[in-house]
Amino acid sequence: MSNSLGNNLLYQGFLTSTVLEHKSRISPPCVGGNSLFQQQVISKSPLSTEFRGNRLKVQKKKIPMGKNRAFSSSPHAVLTTDTSSELAEKFSLEGNIELQVDVRPPTSGDVSFVDFQATNGSDKLFLHWGAVKFGKETWSLPNDRPDGTKVYKNKALRTPFVKSGSNSILRLEIRDTAIEAIEFLIYDEAYDKWIKNNGGNFRVKLSRKEIRGPDVSVPEELVQIQSYLRWERKGKQNYTPEKEKEEYEAARTELQEEIARGASIQDIRARLTKTNDKSQSKEEPLHVTKSEIPDDLAQAQAYIRWEKAGKPNYPPEKQIEELEEARRELQLELEKGITLDELRKKITKGEIKTKAEKHVKRSSFAVERIQRKKRDFGQLINKYPSSPAVQVQKVLEEPPALSKIKLYAKEKEEQIDDPILNKKIFKVDDGELLVLVAKSSGKTKVHIATDLNQPITLHWALSKSRGEWMVPPSSILPPGSIILDKAAETPFSASSSDGLTSKVQSLDIVIEDGNFVGMPFVLLSGEKWIKNQGSDFYVDFSAASKLALKAAGDGSGTAKSLLDKIADMESEAQKSFMHRFNIAADLIEDATSAGELGFTGILVWMRFMATRQLIWNKNYNVKPREISKAQDRLTDLLQNAFTSHPQYREILRMIMSTVGRGGEGDVGQRIRDEILVIQRKNDCKGGMMEEWHQKLHNNTSPDDVVICQALIDYIKSDFDLGVYWKTLNENGITKERLLSYDRAIHSEPNFRGDQKNGLLRDLGHYMRTLKAVHSGADLESAIANCMGYKTEGEGFMVGVQINPVSGLPSGFQGLLHFVLDHVEDKNVETLLEGLLEAREELRPLLLKPNNRLKDLLFLDIALDSTVRTAVERGYEELNNANPEKIMYFISLVLENLALSVDDNEDLVYCLKGWNQALSMSNGGDNHWALFAKAVLDRIRLALASKAEWYHHLLQPSAEYLGSILGVDQWALNIFTEEIIRAGSAASLSSLLNRLDPVLRKTANLGSWQIISPVEAVGYVVVVDELLSVQNEIYKKPTILVANSVKGEEEIPDGAVALITPDMPDVLSHVSVRARNGKVCFATCFDPNILADLQAKEGRILLLKPTPSDIIYSEVNEIELQSSSNLVEAETSATLRLVKKQFGGCYAISADEFTSEMVGAKSRNIAYLKGKVPSSVGIPTSVALPFGVFEKVLSDDINQGVAKELQILTKKLSEGDFSALGEIRTTILDLSAPAQLVKELKEKMQGSGMPWPGDEGPKRWEQAWMAIKKVWASKWNERAYFSTRKVKLDHDYLCMAVLVQEIINADYAFVIHTTNPSSGDDSEIYAEVVRGLGETLVGAYPGRALSFICKKKDLNSPQVLGYPSKPIGLFIKRSIIFRSDSNGEDLEGYAGAGLYDSVPMDEEEKVVIDYSSDPLITDGNFRQTILSNIARAGHAIEELYGSPQDIEGVVRDGKIYVVQTRPQM
Repeated sequence: MSNSLGNNLLYQGFLTSTVLEHKSRISPPCVGGNSLFQQQVISKSPLSTEFRGNRLKVQKKKIPMGKNRAFSSSPHAVLTTDTSSELAEKFSLEGNIELQVDVRPPTSGDVSFVDFQATNGSDKLFLHWGAVKFGKETWSLPNDRPDGTKVYKNKALRTPFVKSGSNSILRLEIRDTAIEAIEFLIYDEAYDKWIKNNGGNFRVKLSRKEIRGPDVSVPEELVQIQSYLRWERKGKQNYTPEKEKEEYEAARTELQEEIARGASIQDIRARLTKTNDKSQSKEEPLHVTKSEIPDDLAQAQAYIRWEKAGKPNYPPEKQIEELEEARRELQLELEKGITLDELRKKITKGEIKTKAEKHVKRSSFAVERIQRKKRDFGQLINKYPSSPAVQVQKVLEEPPALSKIKLYAKEKEEQIDDPILNKKIFKVDDGELLVLVAKSSGKTKVHIATDLNQPITLHWALSKSRGEWMVPPSSILPPGSIILDKAAETPFSASSSDGLTSKVQSLDIVIEDGNFVGMPFVLLSGEKWIKNQGSDFYVDFSAASKLALKAAGDGSGTAKSLLDKIADMESEAQKSFMHRFNIAADLIEDATSAGELGFTGILVWMRFMATRQLIWNKNYNVKPREISKAQDRLTDLLQNAFTSHPQYREILRMIMSTVGRGGEGDVGQRIRDEILVIQRKNDCKGGMMEEWHQKLHNNTSPDDVVICQALIDYIKSDFDLGVYWKTLNENGITKERLLSYDRAIHSEPNFRGDQKNGLLRDLGHYMRTLKAVHSGADLESAIANCMGYKTEGEGFMVGVQINPVSGLPSGFQGLLHFVLDHVEDKNVETLLEGLLEAREELRPLLLKPNNRLKDLLFLDIALDSTVRTAVERGYEELNNANPEKIMYFISLVLENLALSVDDNEDLVYCLKGWNQALSMSNGGDNHWALFAKAVLDRIRLALASKAEWYHHLLQPSAEYLGSILGVDQWALNIFTEEIIRAGSAASLSSLLNRLDPVLRKTANLGSWQIISPVEAVGYVVVVDELLSVQNEIYKKPTILVANSVKGEEEIPDGAVALITPDMPDVLSHVSVRARNGKVCFATCFDPNILADLQAKEGRILLLKPTPSDIIYSEVNEIELQSSSNLVEAETSATLRLVKKQFGGCYAISADEFTSEMVGAKSRNIAYLKGKVPSSVGIPTSVALPFGVFEKVLSDDINQGVAKELQILTKKLSEGDFSALGEIRTTILDLSAPAQLVKELKEKMQGSGMPWPGDEGPKRWEQAWMAIKKVWASKWNERAYFSTRKVKLDHDYLCMAVLVQEIINADYAFVIHTTNPSSGDDSEIYAEVVRGLGETLVGAYPGRALSFICKKKDLNSPQVLGYPSKPIGLFIKRSIIFRSDSNGEDLEGYAGAGLYDSVPMDEEEKVVIDYSSDPLITDGNFRQTILSNIARAGHAIEELYGSPQDIEGVVRDGKIYVVQTRPQM
């Protein structure tokens, strides 16, 4: 409902034309909103509890039937099928099932018929249904039921369809005239699935005979309330003025029809106000009848009351109550003897006394949506250096210096011969307290010591059951003890006589009676009592249980010592939330020392608590204010860590979201006091409320928020217990859990009708108190804590005053009010804008110290949480939305995610790129969908990377700690997954999946990218990673469906096709391998097609590629046998290599390059020099020729390395492939002969290249190490197994090293002068990346910019895809050493890319911002660069006379070619 509609309703109800003076004071009251401190559940569980089933495809066409009356059954289609049917609908279901529903009105009597007919359905369809009566929302179950109908859980009826030929039919007979509509779902028992209407129920409105007379009149105030209820039912939509009038009259019509069926005005009034006639008559002591006060005067007085109350947002019940109260005020005036005319004048002048109280009201924006500020999203980037986990682990493993009491304990344990049953060290004031329990000859020996300096007395007792205080027998009292009531007191004495080096105070107690199970105690220092975090100390005499470590490994990748400490303290933490939060606070220092993994351990522990995997309360009573105080202490420490350790902010936010805020101003005590006030004021002191009161007094928990909400929902539903249990169960509280509390809740709520309004009011206020302590992510309580509020004390109940946070931005309060005004809007776009603007305004305050920082953090957490729930609520809004709207939603969710995580540079650049795509779309750019698809792919990569980071960081700690604590295995398995699902990333992923097919269709991308178009037939095998099977040998022709293909893998023997959703570059190693090996290779973008292929695992498929698609079908064994795939080719002659010999030179210049000295890579680059156009640069080159490695290895200075390599080579020949890594490592120990250094220096300097040694010995060592890494790459796994596959003699493979100066590239490219995907030799295909080309040819995620260019029109390149690679590699001026083997270009063996090229300096990884890249943003620049790349490729192809595979770079607009070879 729009604000204007809300105003109009109040205007119609409270103001008439006779009171014109008040018109100028009307302002929109925003009826649909909620007052600032009104407690409502804003966020629901993100996990749907609805049945999962097929969605209906609803036909949109609507045709009116029969009489000219409007019937609403939106969103169903209405089709004319039978002239006797006044209303008919037809639904198209998935799987070609159609459902026809015909409604036949009564022809005689009151029986309506509803006929259902399903075609093409299964034999086991059921109608799951109920009836909706006028003015009711819940289902009723009619008594007239077809044969076979069963009652389902007392909430619905389930009626089977009857099979009739190929159709299934069913008829309902409806006799109850109060029934307005039938609601239903379809259940298909054969497939165990539910068929719903866009997640909700189908609704068919019944047609009744026209029985309303024209003279039926309904009081306007009742029409107003009915209209309001209709607006609420329809999701509080924004109506146009015309629609408002239509809705108002529709409400009148509904009430007139109800009267025509026999209802009285009083009945309707009672229904709408949910009060009964008796209570109303008791409350009406006036002698004047209502008819004596004209409605217009009562409405005017009600309007004045509303204004004086601050124009609050009244629900329908309150509006009626206010109108009646206004009428009573006027009746009192009439009783004084004035006339109606005089009364009218007094109303006009505002002279009537009113008792209306001022309500807290929120200001609201005058506009329907906020104006978002323009911001530089680059300012959102968070980049913090983080310590490697390995280093952190080493720090954790260093033994900390022992404190005095720990050193004492160690020495004492060495002295005690008896077995120690229990050992505990407590923190007390500025020191520590040790308790050791040993057992010997049936006696229990307790040794207690402390390093406190002041004299200490032990106030102690014994227990035969936990929690009991019994006076110790006098026979066991140590010297100096005295007996008190139920306790004894014993002074500590200095331990100077025991020979220990650590001097402390101590005492020993020996207990001979074996019936005692423990010892409770406290310490007394002077007149000060010292307790264990507010509780008694307790020593258990039984042996401490050691929980088994189940499959947790050795704790690697975790802060193991911290997790072990947590596990040791869990039994203490189980006592209460106070204990748990205090223990966590004590461990923050340890967590800080351990760094990222330390805070991760705290997060995992708190998450186990929040998800009820750990015990919340065990045999211990604690006051709510003590829980609140412990929370305060913990969150204060987390707040401080957030400021002092910004690199851990994301984890700290997550910890805080699990803990809850705690309470200032003794808000925790109000939990205990306020429930008593509620019971007293509302006369509900027994039963469930008393049991809940006892629980709240002894151990309040987050469950109490859910219980309170369940009670509110129960009362609002007119005391429907089903609603009460529904709220509890949806939030994880079962009957068993209620019974498990120390103060169990056995009873169900049972309230009277006259308690309703008071309980709703008081429980609503109580909800805020509960949320202030337990709910860190609750929006309204978070806002209240930042804006400040005051709650007065009442009787014994304490008051609370929270001051506003200082330094809030100008207008921030109004922004938060805007958010609250729109938080329940059905259309969520405006709300999302407000939430994001609030978070942006809040962000600068979170980055600097503030003594109220945690309140701001909890507000930010709540805003973030509300974004997620709003997005989930807004999915329906996007069902028929245009792409631009979905894109705008994505931009908002992406911005929210960037605001919530650390190391967000990639996400911020995705956001900038996404907004650029949105601008391109709005501006009519033809490439908008193609560019948006690239950004979408990059966002997916960023989400996958973030998920991987979460898993790497959190899962080891969850599994280790969870195993020790006995957490359910299923909870451990999904621990990280559930954290990801609870964040914005899951919502964002869902939106991307929704938009992806739209973008592909708009950009004409189709569902496939064909990389190697080869027809194939084989058995389907599904694998997770191609890397995991690259060395397999499949004996049958195999179609591999691999979820992950990075680009550098080998294709295993026997594989005839490779299908993946991953996006390797078309010119990546695996792509080239597929084309060379005649293996079908394609990327599938459609998840439904991919799922279908995966479902066919084990079957035989025939794949037929087209230029843009793959057509696949199942075939049988016979067709497979006849396939060419199974025709074994004759064993080809083994490829032979000629072993190259050392030619006498360690280094040669380019003019000395020959086939005996270097490989084709070096020779080709030398050949190009001086032959390509001057616009194409060729880098200067020298080389270490063939045989140099062997010569260096044979040098006397490398005898030890040679012997070690001989042993490892033998090991490798015997099939031990682990030797490959050892060989590579050993080669790096080679020393450089002086002659090699001399010759290489001369050749490099003679060619004009810089000599590394001129910059110092360290620089030469870097160059020498790079050379050795190139030689060692002969033994990398991929290359080694590749040579074995084609039976090449690996020993004969020789490695030259091409030396070139690195060009610090702006862009790098690879050209294939014949399109590799189509085989079209009339067009060039090329890919371009930012920075160095290693991201293009290596295993770097994402795709390059790709384009084709016709050779006859080199000025018109056509972009096929924009880049999605998040990383670019850049390097300072340096030297690169490229592999150049004698096998790389051997005919029949594609060895290119198998061996390493190594730069002397390490490349810098830079996250790419494509929104500022001229290749993307400047069309003219892009056209020039791509055309020049195509020209260079065409020139080189013409020079060689054959298709070429060319690599090069672009620097300052100039093209450089660094190598070329024949295209394979």
